[in-house]
Amino acid sequence: MVIKKTYYLLIVPIILAYFATNGYGFIFKAAVPASCILILSYLYQKSLKTKSDIWYVLGAFLFSILGDWFLSNKDNSFMMFAAGIALFLIAHIGYMAFALLNGKIHKTFTAVLLIGYLLFFVFYLYPSINDTILMVVTLLYLLISCFSMGSAAGIKLPPQVKWFYFLGVALILFSDTIIALYEFAGDRSLNFLILPTYYAAHVSITFGLISGKNKD
Repeated sequence: MVIKKTYYLLIVPIILAYFATNGYGFIFKAAVPASCILILSYLYQKSLKTKSDIWYVLGAFLFSILGDWFLSNKDNSFMMFAAGIALFLIAHIGYMAFALLNGKIHKTFTAVLLIGYLLFFVFYLYPSINDTILMVVTLLYLLISCFSMGSAAGIKLPPQVKWFYFLGVALILFSDTIIALYEFAGDRSLNFLILPTYYAAHVSITFGLISGKNKD
């Protein structure tokens, strides 16, 4: 019963996400993943020493906060932008590590995803990137993101856990794709979806992991 009541705690990041998407400042942006960290830490507090996989998700949320800070304060700084991408890349490695500890990569899905995003990189992003370091970081981020989502597709956990986790990673990739279109191709048409999908991703992943604890 206590675990089931934990679902109600998701109201907190949802409310914080509302303020974050309506321009109330970085503190609310950071508070969304931070509240998810607190919820999962509370829920798994007795098993954090034995369930190392949860640490990777907590770390991914933490690096997302750091990456968001760099991107929110980048202005025209190339180094701030590159640092933000690098930190979000580390977050994706965390998501991928959790998935691989609970399954294996879905090869067919990953191959199709890689082909699609490599074409996206070649035809939409590469022509607009003039810096070699930025090009390498962006390509590496794209590859890791695809492997992260492919790993989420191969999770061997109960369906509710797997698919909410997969949805969360997919929403992050979707949000990142819109950011890439804006930053490199100048397409602003979908910008209104960036923050809602990003915060929905954290809520979805947290919901899935609450479900996993409930199954235990």
